[in-house]
Amino acid sequence: MLFLRSLAFNIAFYLVTALMLIGGLPLLVSRRSVLWLAQTWGRVTLWLLRVLVGIRVEFRGLEHIPPGGVMVAAKHQSALETIALVTVLDDFTYILKRELLWLPLFGWYLARSEMVAIDRSKGSRALALMNEEAAAAMAKGHRLIIFPEGTRRPPGAPPAYKFGVAHLYARLGVPCLPVALNTGRLWARNSLHRRPGTAVIAFLPPIPPGLEREVFFDLIQERIEAGSNALLGGDAPDAAPSPTGAAGQMPG
Repeated sequence: MLFLRSLAFNIAFYLVTALMLIGGLPLLVSRRSVLWLAQTWGRVTLWLLRVLVGIRVEFRGLEHIPPGGVMVAAKHQSALETIALVTVLDDFTYILKRELLWLPLFGWYLARSEMVAIDRSKGSRALALMNEEAAAAMAKGHRLIIFPEGTRRPPGAPPAYKFGVAHLYARLGVPCLPVALNTGRLWARNSLHRRPGTAVIAFLPPIPPGLEREVFFDLIQERIEAGSNALLGGDAPDAAPSPTGAAGQMPG
């Protein structure tokens, strides 16, 4: 049954994605319309997960999201959080690898929505370029989303944070919003199986700007890891459930 439900979701997910990519081509006229399409795609995906697989996505701590520009630093366990976060963060900008811009159709939308693309072939210069592009996005009031570990990590794996997040924090001078989650238990990386249950994405209290880089780097790891480990163990981190924090249903 698990295999059949996962198969049904995967087929529906890729079909919906393809239809939106093709049908949404006229929306490439503006960044705002592309972001609206991305949020619609995210909400439809969460609905498919709930109906076909039995995965309910619960957001906690939405009251911790500050107004205006903010750096959102999230744990990265699966593709689920990359989809889910866009449904609750308006005017978002992801930091992603440049190779994604080369994907047919999908890359066009990423480029039009002004995502910050990292060219890893530039070595140490890539970090400076990323910081400048991110600062330009922040000047426009965007919500900058970054995965400090750079890649997906299995639930419970030892943390592997990159110090680049501390450089970015120092350059931007805005609050950093840590995000803990347990999504990898239900949507594992490199797996086609989707397991029923509740995926929790918890926004923790923001870290104010102005800390020393080393202090911030230790603090962001501590908060994200403690929050995520608590969720994996069944306990809630320091983020109370928001009365409007449940997702997984189509807006009505």
